[in-house]
Amino acid sequence: MRNRLAVHLALAAGLLLLAGCGAGQEDGPGTSATAGESAGQPTAAASVSPAATDAAPASGTPAPTASPAVTAAGTAAPEAPQEGQPPTALEAAKTVMRALSRGDMETVAAWTHAERGVRFSPYAYVDVERDIVLTREELSGAMDDSTKRIWREFAGSGELIDLAFADYYKQFVYDADFFGAAEIALNQGLGQGTTVNNINEVYPAETHDFVEYHIDGIDPAVEGMDWRSLRLVFEKIGEDRALVGIVHDQWTP
Repeated sequence: MRNRLAVHLALAAGLLLLAGCGAGQEDGPGTSATAGESAGQPTAAASVSPAATDAAPASGTPAPTASPAVTAAGTAAPEAPQEGQPPTALEAAKTVMRALSRGDMETVAAWTHAERGVRFSPYAYVDVERDIVLTREELSGAMDDSTKRIWREFAGSGELIDLAFADYYKQFVYDADFFGAAEIALNQGLGQGTTVNNINEVYPAETHDFVEYHIDGIDPAVEGMDWRSLRLVFEKIGEDRALVGIVHDQWTP
């Protein structure tokens, strides 16, 4: 009888001991499953944010930034002006050149200096005594004005450039695709001919900017002897700019 009682007590003790061990294993670290895992969802530790994957390398080297667009002449291409900010010389020139490409003299007139007007030079040398200067009002309706003016002489022949504005425009303003096919440079001469270029003497760099549009050549057969340049000159008025000169240049004998 005592032996049976001892056996029963031993079995009961063993069962209690096994139950205690099982409870300790279930509560141990790293063995229990969370509610999310039991439902098949990833835990927070398993997910990685985009910010972490795009972080800079441990060396601290910054990620490369995109380079600005560059023209063939090496000048940064004009960007759209910020709202409320005065345009840069390149931005102003782009607007004026677009207008010239369309024969839109009203827009050109809007950029013209209110007091000085715009001086037109058919060749690189700017002649302050003889070059024609047109006011805003004259420019606005210039394409419809049949009045002929003496715009100096043709290089080589010496004949007078006796033309109405529309005809002068075709020969000495927009005589090539400057807006669509030219190299662009700020305050730098690209076209070099036999005619003296005195643009910085007439329009000092301290108070003026000029933007040159240059085309190396039109007909390959003449090997560059038909190159063209058009220089748009702006006076600096504080942070603003006003058009004061349109200087045409080309190969001359």
